[in-house]
Amino acid sequence: MSPEHRTTNTDRQSETGGRRPGRPSFPRELVLAAAERLFAGANAPKAVTMDDIAAAAGVGKGTLFRAFGSRDGLLDALFAAQAAPLRAELEREGSPVGPEVPPLERVLAVLDALVSFKFAHRHLTAARELAGSGLLTSPHYVWMHDTLRGMVEEIGPPAVESAASADYTAHVLLGALRVDLLDELLASGRSPADIRGDLAALARRVLTV
Repeated sequence: MSPEHRTTNTDRQSETGGRRPGRPSFPRELVLAAAERLFAGANAPKAVTMDDIAAAAGVGKGTLFRAFGSRDGLLDALFAAQAAPLRAELEREGSPVGPEVPPLERVLAVLDALVSFKFAHRHLTAARELAGSGLLTSPHYVWMHDTLRGMVEEIGPPAVESAASADYTAHVLLGALRVDLLDELLASGRSPADIRGDLAALARRVLTV
């Protein structure tokens, strides 16, 4: 076949193409583990590329795009894997953040759990929040917002007058968890314990009258 007629796969074709017959199964856990190591060890997590992850995992870049769609999609999958224990805790009866806890106390506990998660996974959060696009529509943000909004709505009047108010309030409270804000506060000398206390105080002011 002449060079003019030889078929090659571009990155875009690799992203959208289906799995070919005989292609080995995708080592998802291996790839996510390799990505986690790269982001955790990087001085600037937002600079970690799909090429870096593919090389670390021993797979082709096109394979990554077929599996995750984009770098943001891979980060969302990694976030979901890391957050799975927290999500399970939210649904477990008897948990400090479980469904039988009074709404205000549950909001405070969930915010504390979320900010603690972000402190423990700053590299991952920074990579997604600071370099990604469509953050407010990403699966992990939608999950956090939906979870918090439902709890805020349960508090009800006079602190929360409507579903629309609960929706906005949940966005405002999650804004206090942005990783760039957390990094700035830590750099200014605030400790994680200080920030957790300030966050709880903020939530109480917003949600009580």
